[in-house]
Amino acid sequence: MKLATNVSNVYFNLPVSQLIEMAIQRNGSRLSSSGAIASRTGKYTGRSPKDKFIVDEPGAHDQVDWETNQPLSPDHFDLLFQDLSHYIKDKELFVFDGFAGADEDYRLPIRVINEYAWHNLFAHQLFIRPTEDELAAHIAEFTVLCVPNFKANPQLHGTHSETFIVINFAKKLVLIGGTEYAGEIKKSIFTVMNYLLPQKNVLSMHCSANKGKDGDVALFFGLSGTGKTTLSADPNRMLIGDDEHGWSDNGVFNIEGGCYAKCINLSEEKEPEIFRAIQFGSVLENVVLDEHTSEANYDDNSLTENTRAAYPIHYIPNALIPSVAGHPNVIFFLTADAFGVLPPISKLTKEQAMFYFLSGYTSKLAGTERGVTEPEATFSTCFGAPFLPLSPSVYAEMLGEKIEQHQADVYLVNTGWAGGPYGIGKRMDLAYTRAMITAALTGELSKTEFELHPIFGLNMPKQCPNVPSDILNPRESWADKEAYDQQAMKLSNLFMENFKRFNQTSK
Repeated sequence: MKLATNVSNVYFNLPVSQLIEMAIQRNGSRLSSSGAIASRTGKYTGRSPKDKFIVDEPGAHDQVDWETNQPLSPDHFDLLFQDLSHYIKDKELFVFDGFAGADEDYRLPIRVINEYAWHNLFAHQLFIRPTEDELAAHIAEFTVLCVPNFKANPQLHGTHSETFIVINFAKKLVLIGGTEYAGEIKKSIFTVMNYLLPQKNVLSMHCSANKGKDGDVALFFGLSGTGKTTLSADPNRMLIGDDEHGWSDNGVFNIEGGCYAKCINLSEEKEPEIFRAIQFGSVLENVVLDEHTSEANYDDNSLTENTRAAYPIHYIPNALIPSVAGHPNVIFFLTADAFGVLPPISKLTKEQAMFYFLSGYTSKLAGTERGVTEPEATFSTCFGAPFLPLSPSVYAEMLGEKIEQHQADVYLVNTGWAGGPYGIGKRMDLAYTRAMITAALTGELSKTEFELHPIFGLNMPKQCPNVPSDILNPRESWADKEAYDQQAMKLSNLFMENFKRFNQTSK
């Protein structure tokens, strides 16, 4: 499908400095004291999952899991594209050409077309930037068209609201409108890769990854707030990527060329690498700047808790470029258990790994959402349900095969609470969590003696270097042992209830 545009108003692959100038002139972005530009996204400060659709065309119909993805008819898509194309005919547009996927055997050439200059800068920093020779030969296989000021008509276009994120696999096109939240651009391409890569026998994964000095590779799966970015940012290891990866017969590779870090309460003391990466060329999203000094106030959540910073991965000093490595030796499933009952670390069998991968557990905290008065279990299949077009079993079976083939150790790590639930116990000490992960990475943990958790059946280490032994068994850290047993049984039942849907699917 071709766009009818006024070519004189289309800017192709502008340099960072020019995109910054145009974002300030046209979009009201501001230059912060660190050199990053700060932009606001208005009404929408996060993703809109209820407004995301996949076109139900013949090629995708039997592939897509329609239980978790919303269909849009081809006729509705064509009308939406027609109206969108008419809207942008005389508009100024910004184009970025690049890649998704650092492994050249599996990378996807993409084109991102934006109405806003700052969105195009975001795309430039988040995806993989081509060399001059690659750019000269670049032919996009998938295009994203992001036009925030075009709003859908639900009655005409089949959407639920004015906002839409629509993926058409047959026409290799993503349409985004009605929202200024830049994360939709990034996650739409991730969804595309989650559809395409498994067809090439590549497991696509929502995880961070790093590499040790001896070449060993670790993966960190986890939902928001579990420590995925923090724990993979290890000064003694090289960062492969912080969010999206593929695992092929060659090994692990980053899907992106940048990082999209949460920065609420960010400080140089706690997360120095991320703090220092926010420099000229970076994009701050919904971060409040001081009116006089233009200094970012990372503690200000007046616009949203979901403040973000986008920057190219080479802004991290120990980033691995190109972001390609061997097969994982150790895999961590991170969970922030607000019930306070899961062990700080436990070694999983292959079957347990499949169970916890399909469960994708963490917990919402009291006060984070209206009506939430005590911890609530949250399950997101494969730690990334909103971005999975295919059946969860596709990803789980591939992970199981790869774990077995490459003999990777898998650990469940509780970065949440100990000694009681949220409000009574306390958050797991980050230094202890890092020590446990280090012991797992070096192989020290696998040498120790393990004991079986009576309710969850998890293998808990009895000792771990630099970690007090009394915190390794969570029941021992509770003053009221009977209360622990009740809380643990409650969470175990929630796991079982959630998993019933997979048993029903397999029948």
